[in-house]
Amino acid sequence: MVWCCRDMMGGFNHYVVVKFKDGVAVEELTEGLVKMVSGIEHVKSFQWGKDIGGPDFLRQGFTHAFLMTFNGKEEFDAFQSHPNHVEFSKLFSPAVENILVLDFPPTIVKA
Repeated sequence: MVWCCRDMMGGFNHYVVVKFKDGVAVEELTEGLVKMVSGIEHVKSFQWGKDIGGPDFLRQGFTHAFLMTFNGKEEFDAFQSHPNHVEFSKLFSPAVENILVLDFPPTIVKA
């Protein structure tokens, strides 16, 4: 039997996996993303990384993953409409060839 539970703190995750268009200055975009997230109090934590290898058929062209955590759905909603996020999205969205977004309250299995 596997035991797990919902995050009792009411946490909420925003998980984004991206394939950028060819020729995009990805480093500049990630620096801008770090700056944007750092200036928004609703974001509890932020992690990102670039895929370092795996079978191409599993990656499906996606290269970068971004994970933001929030204290709850309400803070995520406030982040979505925050002026810094709205403005940054105007730069980020055109650079993306393909994207996968999952927004979910986490289920903690092992902390």
